[in-house]
Amino acid sequence: MSSGRLETFTAFWPLYLGEHSLPSTRWMHFVGSWVALLSVVTALVTRTPWYLVGALVSGYGFAWVSHFFMERNRPATFTYPLWSFVADWKMWALMMTGRLNDELARHGVTPRLRAGQPT
Repeated sequence: MSSGRLETFTAFWPLYLGEHSLPSTRWMHFVGSWVALLSVVTALVTRTPWYLVGALVSGYGFAWVSHFFMERNRPATFTYPLWSFVADWKMWALMMTGRLNDELARHGVTPRLRAGQPT
């Protein structure tokens, strides 16, 4: 009997994309990931571990703000932390290479309208 949990990253990926239907949510993730990446590099170069705290705060901070206030959904990190982390970087890479829109279209992801939002 299935627990209702997704068993593979392949099954998780379309759910993840759907939870990031708004361009503003995706861009907040993209910026947060860049800041986190730069913070990790800075920590390594300067041998200052406090930058790793900044990486966590920026990576999750930008993402969670976008989910709570823009997308208005619960971040997938709370249910699937590892797959969410991997998916964040997959989305970042697809944005960097200009291939994310094709991936969204392939999975039928369109911006989700909220109640009271004009159509």
